[in-house]
Amino acid sequence: MTGVEGTVLVVDDDAKIIRLVRTYLERDGFRVIEAADGKSAIAAIALEAPSLVILDLMIPEVDGLDVLRAVRRNDRRTPIVVLSARGTTADRIAGLFEGADDYVPKPFSPAELMLRVRRVLERAAGARQSLQPTAQPVPRIRHGDLVVDRERHEVTVGGHEVGVTPVEFRLLAALLEANGRVLSREQLLDAVYGIDGGEVLERTIDAHMRRLRDKLGDSPDAPRYLATVRGVGYRAATPPTGTGDR
Repeated sequence: MTGVEGTVLVVDDDAKIIRLVRTYLERDGFRVIEAADGKSAIAAIALEAPSLVILDLMIPEVDGLDVLRAVRRNDRRTPIVVLSARGTTADRIAGLFEGADDYVPKPFSPAELMLRVRRVLERAAGARQSLQPTAQPVPRIRHGDLVVDRERHEVTVGGHEVGVTPVEFRLLAALLEANGRVLSREQLLDAVYGIDGGEVLERTIDAHMRRLRDKLGDSPDAPRYLATVRGVGYRAATPPTGTGDR
């Protein structure tokens, strides 16, 4: 590859890990910046506006999950890939639930990490492309008073914006675009992360659905927007008045 592919911030307090990841990133044409603790990571994200962040969870000063939460409060677009020795089911669900775009447990394959970095960047580039004047307009999806605007990357309920993470946005859009068809957790994982259930536990989808419902003011017992089909997956609930414009 030639030229600079973008800036990647690598956050880890293990110098050997940083050197290894840096070698592979630079080989693929990325500019690499580093941070060894949570405070430095937050400052670097604000100052450098990196194309992507590779984030360890077990870092000093500010824990990696707190870094993730702090970034997502104000920045829902910067792609973040967690790279951590905390690889239990609960850890992976927590990282994805808090807004990570992917989660790679240590020990890891550098080649696999690079594939995941590329995949996450491609998804992010697709979302940004929809905002460019030369791109074809992406229709809004209206579901009752819920509107998912693919062009503005915005979700509103009753005209009021609802702050969602990139993962939650893709999940909501996939369900509404299915137009009432039931999507399994495996299908939703593929739509949201581009990977199957063998790599990311399907319970992650349940965690995202709980948070989405909280944000939308929806109830699983009397759903207006998102309905559970027990033993199968999820679908868009029947809206009170049609499906609106698409």
